[in-house]
Amino acid sequence: MRTNFDYLKNNPEFSTFADTAISAEKIILMDSGSSILNSRRAMEFAVKWMYSIEDELDKPYQDNLYSLMREEQFVNLVPADILKRMEYIRRCGNDVAHTNKKLGRDEAMLCLENLAIFLDFVSCCYSTDYKEHIFNKSYVQDRIDKIKNSKANKAEAKEKLLEEQKRIEKQELDLQKLIEENKKLKEELSARRQEQQPTYVSKPLDLSEYKTRKLYIDSMLRDAGWVEGKDWLNEVELYGMPNKSGIGYADYVLYDDMHKPLAVIEAKRTCVDVSKGRQQAKLYADILEQKYKRRPVIFLTNGFETHIIDGQYPERKCSMIYSKRDLEKWFNLLTMRTSLNYITVDKNIAGRYYQESAIKAVCDSFDKKNRRKALLVMATGSGKTRTVIALCDVLLKAGWVKNILFLADRKSLVLQAKRNFVNLLPNLSCTNLVEEKDNYNAHCVFSTYKTMMNCIDSVNDEKGKLFTCGHFDLVICDEAHRSIYNKYKDIFAYFDAPLVGLPATPKDEIEKNTYDVFDLANGLPTYGYDLAQAVKDGYLVDYISVETKLKFLEEGIVYDDLSDAEKEVYEGTFRNDESVPERIESSALNKWVFNEDTIRKVLNILMEQGIKIDYGQKIGKTIIFAKSHKHAEKILEVFNKDYSHLSNYAKVIDDQINYAQSAIDEFSDPKKMPQIAISVDMLDTGIDVPEVVNLVFFKKVMSKAKFWQMIGRGTRLCPGLIDGEDKSKFYIFDFCGNFEFFRLNKGRAIANTMPLQGAIFNLQFEISYKLQDIEYQTDRLIAYRKQLVEQMTEKTRELQRDNFAVRQHLKYVDLYSDEKNYQGLTFEDTLIVREELAPLILPDVDDVSAVRFDALMYGIELAYLAGKKYTRARGDLLKKVSGIASVANILEIQAQADLINKILHTDYVETADINEFEVIREKLRGLMKYLPDSVRVIYDTDLTDEVLSMEWNEAELENDELKNYKERAEYYIREHQDNLVIAKLKTNKPLTSTDISALEEILWKEIGTKQDYETEKTDGTDHGRRDDVFTGSVRRRLQLNHDHWFRRQQRGGFR
Repeated sequence: MRTNFDYLKNNPEFSTFADTAISAEKIILMDSGSSILNSRRAMEFAVKWMYSIEDELDKPYQDNLYSLMREEQFVNLVPADILKRMEYIRRCGNDVAHTNKKLGRDEAMLCLENLAIFLDFVSCCYSTDYKEHIFNKSYVQDRIDKIKNSKANKAEAKEKLLEEQKRIEKQELDLQKLIEENKKLKEELSARRQEQQPTYVSKPLDLSEYKTRKLYIDSMLRDAGWVEGKDWLNEVELYGMPNKSGIGYADYVLYDDMHKPLAVIEAKRTCVDVSKGRQQAKLYADILEQKYKRRPVIFLTNGFETHIIDGQYPERKCSMIYSKRDLEKWFNLLTMRTSLNYITVDKNIAGRYYQESAIKAVCDSFDKKNRRKALLVMATGSGKTRTVIALCDVLLKAGWVKNILFLADRKSLVLQAKRNFVNLLPNLSCTNLVEEKDNYNAHCVFSTYKTMMNCIDSVNDEKGKLFTCGHFDLVICDEAHRSIYNKYKDIFAYFDAPLVGLPATPKDEIEKNTYDVFDLANGLPTYGYDLAQAVKDGYLVDYISVETKLKFLEEGIVYDDLSDAEKEVYEGTFRNDESVPERIESSALNKWVFNEDTIRKVLNILMEQGIKIDYGQKIGKTIIFAKSHKHAEKILEVFNKDYSHLSNYAKVIDDQINYAQSAIDEFSDPKKMPQIAISVDMLDTGIDVPEVVNLVFFKKVMSKAKFWQMIGRGTRLCPGLIDGEDKSKFYIFDFCGNFEFFRLNKGRAIANTMPLQGAIFNLQFEISYKLQDIEYQTDRLIAYRKQLVEQMTEKTRELQRDNFAVRQHLKYVDLYSDEKNYQGLTFEDTLIVREELAPLILPDVDDVSAVRFDALMYGIELAYLAGKKYTRARGDLLKKVSGIASVANILEIQAQADLINKILHTDYVETADINEFEVIREKLRGLMKYLPDSVRVIYDTDLTDEVLSMEWNEAELENDELKNYKERAEYYIREHQDNLVIAKLKTNKPLTSTDISALEEILWKEIGTKQDYETEKTDGTDHGRRDDVFTGSVRRRLQLNHDHWFRRQQRGGFR
């Protein structure tokens, strides 16, 4: 009887894997597991054969199947939909070979079909006489029917198959040996593949059929560690449904080791909203709860989107179905959980009133308000880490959490956080994933975002994947204002855990609104404690700004303003240039012009005016914020020259030095040098050195959030620092007009940049959307749009479906993997792609300069279609074309001489349309690699600079980040003047205890929360604004009662 793989025997080159593939199909009659193993083995042999004959494939460091399939060249060579099929075979083969999981004929048949499609692709690329071979299931069924009809045939066939299987199992394939054997074939077969591959017709995955889709859902469950038939049952019959028969069938029920249901899964067709199954799943859960006295968790899925209903929080999206141990942990925690209403905070960890209030606010949010996100807006230096450690302590003791994840964006912050946790919670097992690779099972895991991204799919233990979506019960995001928007944001969507954000300065800005991410109104965090209040309370120290203007940094260097001697030096400095510049703009200083005297004056002002310790013998710990590594090194050079007697006094600390963390540790030690750290970004945020008393801003800071973070480096208390006296002030030396800049309410958000490959995909999609207009329905533009769609579908199909980040967007990955779905695009589609798909796109192997040129030209094309000006982009284009024109001795550039001359010397670009722009892109992108390096020559000068002015200013601490609570309170008072308590306040009458309770109800429930009010406890001046008479009366009365309330609150709060 024939098989789907017989044709392979006709091509001698395929002998390496032909017999194994045929055996995989034959053995399915006897043993599905053996069939799956043979499918995997045949695929592995074919992959190794490809590596042995393909010019574009280099043997990787490891030649196991996983490594071979993930090698970049292989991924680029094999179509993405085939890679997905191959991954299914590999995963099923691993399940059979390395676990006790029993896979049936359906899985084996799908593996055979996927193998057939892969080998058909191989045949298309490398055979001499290719004919398409479509997998025919009837071949298998015919063989089954024939054997069923004859017992003799069955016994004989079984014996033959078992003998053949024993032979197949002994086969091994040495890749290095195969490479040697096929060396002579390499050139011929590689050339054949390059010629024939473009003719291959892809066979995209079709998940519309329920049975096929179910296999993929089953694969996902196995990936989470579930074992079918043991702790996972399908189509479970349940009695008590409100239908005629009274019987229902739950798609999946997941069980614990005592066969008690943990979860019920209702799976809907992919085209159906998951909500369709909500009531059905609820009824199943009701029946199971009645029978087993425990309500199972409900999962709703349509194959793309999964929702969880856990009985604790409202229904929500969930990245995956929980693993068995995740669900068991969830139920164990439910049995141990106690109310968070009357918690006790360990004052040895967090003893300040606002820290306790912050912890109670989070607990109130998690418990009473049933929220899963909390945002603590606390000033840098106010003890955020101690607060969150005490919070973890409370939640651990109350049985709310077992596993905690602490995320930060830098290794130094991770290390610092772990040290604090270990010191304050010594009984909590902790691990730092950045440094420790053997303690993954610790209950408190510290990691950078990048490290955790890598660990999610790679860390396993004896039960399977460790960091499943339900592994952690609390995720803490340090410096949340920086971390929740970038490429690592999928981590927060992957882990289904309550989230606590710790920004130092929340940013109210479009697309990067910290409050919005945490489902909070602007200006109303879960708890807020700002720098102004911390200084008033005596928990942080105030600053004095020393704002100095230097002539060159303000006005630049003007040749005519120099003395004759300095003009001579100036001319000598630029003698190799075509002409001596008349002026050097101030923006060039510390970028490509480093003037020693400017640096010298900055250092002199610091050393003379800065705060000193040891009875004036030594400058206190100082951070100089430099513009770049070159700038930092130049500052150090000038310092060592002018203060040569101060050995090891100053040091550059940035990410370009080796052992940067040890340098930070030395700077943090008050007994060790250096006293001055010259930093580029590394010490801007997140480093705690209480001894810092001088900050030097030697660069412009455009982000207000970052500016206040940098100021936070100096705000910490330090008892006995200044000759036995406590640190009470610190100085900020600003030489670049930062205070003035932010006084004018300027400052911009740091751009939420998308990776280049994602930006290009987004541009292509928007161009495709615009090209639907009737104006562009010409043959050439229709063909161009078709080409764009083909490129986008190909890039989408390249995405690895089993990657945790991709899984969370599968609905859109599959939607835009099909060219049919690019017809009739809407503006909503462009928004979806920008948010859901573009950030996932993988980088090209193309030269990066060519890819950047693509981005430039697609941007110009889109601007043209949108009717917008593209002056700046056109300037960039002319600059690049001028650059390649300057190296026209290269033959490839000479071949495009006519086009280059048209761009540079005619109005071609001004009059071009989208067709011409695309010609420019296609013909010049490959030439961008020849662009001469634009590295600017660095000039060192020593011209006499001048101090124009120096102003000493008191701190400007008041900000309006939390003003919304005040505004809400004032609005409420105006709208409720007939309220009895408010009327008493208005007329200055005494309040009874009942009145105080009523006022608490207003202030702590109707207007906001208790913690909102406590955050706003000030001296009643409303930050200098003039209140109307009524509001002022309320504030004065609140102040009269303030001390009484505060004393009661310190004893445990109002009941």
